[in-house]
Amino acid sequence: MLGSPTPLGDGNPRFCMDLLYFIILVSTLIFVHELGHFMFAKAFGVKVLTFSLGFGPKVLRLRGRETEYCISLLPLGGYVKMLEASKSDYVPPEDRQRTFESLPLYKRLIVVLAGPVMNLVFPVILYFSVFVTAGPFLPPTVGVVLPGYPADGKLKPGDRVMAVNGREIGTFDELKRIVAKHPEQTVTFKVFRDNKHIDVEMVAKDTVRRLQLDIVEHVGEVGIQPRAPAPVIGVPSPDSPAYRAGLRTFDVVTHVAGREVERFMDLDRAFVDNREVTVPVTYLRPVSVEGALDVEGADSGGLVNMAVYESGVVALTPAPDGATLLERVGIESADLYVAHVPKDTYLDEVGLSPGARILTLDGVKLPAWSVFHQMLDANKDASHTIEYLAARDGRKTAGRFIIRREDFTNENGQKSRRYVLPCGSWADRVAKGLQNCPSGSAQQWLPLASEERVEHPTPIRYAFEKAIEETVDVTRFVMISMVRLAQGRISFSTLSGPITIYELAGEAGRRGVDYFIWVTALISINLGLLNLLPIPVLDGGHVMFFILEGVMRRPLPMRVREVAHIMGMAVLLVFIVIAFKNDVERKWEAITGQVDELLG
Repeated sequence: MLGSPTPLGDGNPRFCMDLLYFIILVSTLIFVHELGHFMFAKAFGVKVLTFSLGFGPKVLRLRGRETEYCISLLPLGGYVKMLEASKSDYVPPEDRQRTFESLPLYKRLIVVLAGPVMNLVFPVILYFSVFVTAGPFLPPTVGVVLPGYPADGKLKPGDRVMAVNGREIGTFDELKRIVAKHPEQTVTFKVFRDNKHIDVEMVAKDTVRRLQLDIVEHVGEVGIQPRAPAPVIGVPSPDSPAYRAGLRTFDVVTHVAGREVERFMDLDRAFVDNREVTVPVTYLRPVSVEGALDVEGADSGGLVNMAVYESGVVALTPAPDGATLLERVGIESADLYVAHVPKDTYLDEVGLSPGARILTLDGVKLPAWSVFHQMLDANKDASHTIEYLAARDGRKTAGRFIIRREDFTNENGQKSRRYVLPCGSWADRVAKGLQNCPSGSAQQWLPLASEERVEHPTPIRYAFEKAIEETVDVTRFVMISMVRLAQGRISFSTLSGPITIYELAGEAGRRGVDYFIWVTALISINLGLLNLLPIPVLDGGHVMFFILEGVMRRPLPMRVREVAHIMGMAVLLVFIVIAFKNDVERKWEAITGQVDELLG
């Protein structure tokens, strides 16, 4: 039933809390900004008359020795009023050397820049407070070595990396960050293997990452990932000992001869010396449940794809000959086996089905699913030939396909395209923080074994370095966004105003302290960079005037500055109107969408 809306602020606890979060966020950022101006003005001996949070009527006043500290009614701003003769302030004779104009030019520049700079430094403190409590972390243990990467043949699953380029590390995150900074450069790993330390050198691969806003990054990668694959098996041949014993593709082996198996690499060790000796193998087999009820909600129509494990035991007798696990037992990693192929997709049309084992792509033998994904990603618009073993009868089959492409306009107003690629490997998705595959993607199923996590050995250093890196990355992203906006490559419809900030603050507050801190840091960086724009009435406009003063060796005429301030105010007002219009349109769309949904 559609009821009447609750008046804002009248018995609506969510509105009150959102408003409180909004005031805390905005007031904190304004305080930090104005504190920068205030501290440096005081440090240089300028007389500060007023330090105000907010505009309009003063709600709270506190009189200091020479400065009035106050909180005003409207929280969307603040100011530090300094003694300035140019603004018709009465200047007693004893204070003539304490006016803002009396400062040397470079000190005036510092006072003006201090506010925006504080907004850019403050996120370091915020991020530090989050990262210092982070953890526990994955240890720097090699779980997967990707074929074709620099680490292939040099590092092995199970290797424990103790140091990179002479710097001791305690987590895999540190290892990854150090390597990322050295594309096309030699990196030296100190590795603990077989109860001894060895040094391993390799040249990190230069990997190009294409991010939002057409940002291109070059990072170093050596092709290792934490956490080893779980013992999920593939059984390619019906004539193998494993198949004859009753094992099938996607079975999860749990024990061999009573010995627990946690990772796929443990299987090789379990059968390394076994020749024709029958052993019991315990497994779990995922069995699909058709029409499973979704008890979480109705978004999926009430049904979800689900599988449950059925346990079993087989008697397995390895072959007498063979050097590899596949040759002796007939099992291999399930990495290249397809677990899911959506109907009516290009891979479904070439006959690929769950349980098929991919062999080659364009005539190249595939060593891993990640390579399959990378090869398609590198040649998205080309026609490809795939060869695979059919799931039903194990026959070698081939087909040709072209990746489906979708052209669209993204949320920033940029025209773009996307391709429905097979989902990257499980390990790839974990490494990139992805949980699910895009809709319409074929995917494999190779879960990772559990790994005991560790605390960071130097949490203070880690948190400080990570906070600086995060601040630099976000600052760069916001700066590029501004450039793209000026270039016309991003629509002005992406601008947001106080309504969006209010909603974002409320959502962040409800999601927890850490999330609120992240949002505060992001808006602080936006505020700092916005104030550095060379628009009169903003701090960047004052900096522009001071630079012109330094070049001309005299201040700009008062009339020129007044006209520039009027023009700057007009430009700023245009941006405010656009941002407010965008906020209202987004809010209206959200409200009408909710009403349509309620009315069916």
